Amino acid sequence: MSLARTRIAVRLIAVAALAALTAGCFQPMYAERNDGKPGLREKLMGVEIPPVDKPNASREARIQVEIRNALAFKLYGSATGMPPTHRLVLRFNTTRSSLILDPATALPSSENYGIDAQYNLIDLATNKSVMTGTTFSRVSYDVPGQLQRFARARAFRDAEDRAANEIAENIQTRLASYFYAGT
Repeated sequence: MSLARTRIAVRLIAVAALAALTAGCFQPMYAERNDGKPGLREKLMGVEIPPVDKPNASREARIQVEIRNALAFKLYGSATGMPPTHRLVLRFNTTRSSLILDPATALPSSENYGIDAQYNLIDLATNKSVMTGTTFSRVSYDVPGQLQRFARARAFRDAEDRAANEIAENIQTRLASYFYAGT
């Protein structure tokens, strides 16, 4: 039994030694920096999100506003950031499809909503593209009752909002990765 305890003790000491060696390497992404360089939060606050360019009162304009607002909150924590250093250009397409149809009424009981987005980060100092990417979101929603059109409209709107927030989350994660790692 003492041989087994000795092996366990040696392994625990080895793990503790490795943890001690690598403890100084860890640095949180969103930590404040003391070396005079801007931290990740300040870099994200320098990203300008242009206003909506879709036709007024259209469903696409509402979705773009939802994505823009979610991105502003995730990047700035408020409505505006610092003086811009970069501009984010966003384009997207939406899809909607019926997944399950009721055989008696031929009305959908479950639908799928999707957003495919392309984004481009432009450095304002050089006016050159520094990062491009694509992301997507697919959400499904149930239509509560076949003839409840207002419930169906609200379920559709909630699906749009969930998809827009997911797009904003994906873009924010990619921007944070770019500003932190530089690639």
